[in-house]
Amino acid sequence: MNTLSEIEGYYKKRERRLIEKLHKQEAALAAANQKLKQLTENQRATVDETAEQHAAREQKLKEELYRDPLTGAYNRRYYEEVVRKIIGPAGVALLDVDDFKICNDTYGHHAGDMALKTAANAIQSRIRKSDLLIRCGGDEFLLVLPGIPGDFLRTKLEQICTAVQMASVPGYSHFRISLSIGGTMQSITDPMENVVRRADRLMYQAKRRKNTVTVEVPGQDLAALERLLQEKSQILLVDDSEMNRVMLSEILGQEYRILEAKDGQECMEKLQEEAGDIALVLLDINMPFMDGFEVLRAMNANHTIEDIPVIMISSEDSEDAIRRSYELGASDYVNRPFDARIVYRRVTNIIKLYAKQRRLVQMVSDQIRARENDTDILVGVLSHIVEFRNGESGPHVRHIRTITELLLHRLLEVSSRYPLTAEQQDHIPLASALHDIGKITIDEKVLNKPGRLTPEEFELVKTHSMRGAEMLHDLDNFGEQPLLQTAYEIARWHHERWDGRGYPDGLKGDEIPISAQLVSLADVYDALTSDRCYKKAYPHEKAVQMILNGECGAFNPLLLQCLTDVQTDLKEELQEHPN
Repeated sequence: MNTLSEIEGYYKKRERRLIEKLHKQEAALAAANQKLKQLTENQRATVDETAEQHAAREQKLKEELYRDPLTGAYNRRYYEEVVRKIIGPAGVALLDVDDFKICNDTYGHHAGDMALKTAANAIQSRIRKSDLLIRCGGDEFLLVLPGIPGDFLRTKLEQICTAVQMASVPGYSHFRISLSIGGTMQSITDPMENVVRRADRLMYQAKRRKNTVTVEVPGQDLAALERLLQEKSQILLVDDSEMNRVMLSEILGQEYRILEAKDGQECMEKLQEEAGDIALVLLDINMPFMDGFEVLRAMNANHTIEDIPVIMISSEDSEDAIRRSYELGASDYVNRPFDARIVYRRVTNIIKLYAKQRRLVQMVSDQIRARENDTDILVGVLSHIVEFRNGESGPHVRHIRTITELLLHRLLEVSSRYPLTAEQQDHIPLASALHDIGKITIDEKVLNKPGRLTPEEFELVKTHSMRGAEMLHDLDNFGEQPLLQTAYEIARWHHERWDGRGYPDGLKGDEIPISAQLVSLADVYDALTSDRCYKKAYPHEKAVQMILNGECGAFNPLLLQCLTDVQTDLKEELQEHPN
């Protein structure tokens, strides 16, 4: 039988074990609580992070939805869904890029795009983060300036006008952009549609002179604006004799607004100040500082003579003076002393003739653009048919055109080796869409074969270049259509190589037309960076390196330099428009 002391010792040991176990359980419970607390905090942080990521993703999607991809300004959708609901007070202005259509028609769409980007960047540099710039048309922007004081609106718009005029278009340093701006104020009770309509009317008033800001004067009604739009044409009288200017003013002042200059130097200043608002110049020959012939030479140098007709009025009646006047671009010549009725009639006839000529030029330009647009659509449809049958990615043809345009414009910037007309510069990117037209004659099973082609199949595919060229050559109007002739060059020779190892004719170096060289490089780049049934796409950097390393055949070194120069723009352009 155990003694009392033994029993007591047993219970004390057991008590110690229980206490130790209790301490361990308490420690484990504390650790579990700490872990649970940490897990809860981590979960909360994850939830917060997910919410932030979701908000950021939502904001990014909104930005993409509401942004114009070319200029970075807001788009028309943003105006319709957001800006239309804005309530004043705010300054509202419509900004139109002057002569944008002429820029596009003369230098191509890439130049026009660069001009729009430059204009948008210049505008953004002069406005606040809270201000809204919206591209609401091809060459028109809407600007909303919340809270701007009414007496500061004109100053702000003139700052913007100057900033755009001073901006340089990358790659086109000879370009000078200008804006015609109409601005007005939105009150609290003014619907945005009404304000925009008023700004539009003011903008069209500014366009009569170009590079001008027209701001609505408080209290001026729309009827007054209509009257301003119907102002008389303005004539510039240039003569060192005040008496002669008075006489001409009396003859012409009833029908025309009169602007005067006492010498050739002042004439050139007035022509610059009033650009776009002078219908005709009446010019004397013998004047101090700068005579009439020097004025004509200066107007030829800055191309003013192309838009503003000049009538010489002089007491000199020698054949040499008359001949020199016409050679320098004068539209007419009147001897002094003159008959008032003859002067009036000649002035009126020439102003009407030039107005009619401008309307005809505009009509012809519109018709040409419409025909070019129709051609573009038809070429696009045909190229998509070829693309669909060929099993290539949907945007392939569009990518080829974009890459070709970028390479072509860079080539023209860095070298005069290939003298291409403006028409050829337009035709090459358009005709690039037909580079693979001959593939419609190749069996689909061969075209879309996922594995490696047999030597016989590869030889069959190679025939597409000659077949496409023959199809284009056999068209009835091939001989009269430069676009088809350019398409023929590209279709036939875009697989030729600089070292002579291409097909079908084994041409070498510049024996290959530059049109085909450009499309060849564009085609290889797009093939490398696109998924195909037989390969995955390479990243942009890898594709460029492979081409430069000669892994994809030999190319014109000058074009490889152009590819290097434009690779950043190329990557951005194709990322913005992947489809």
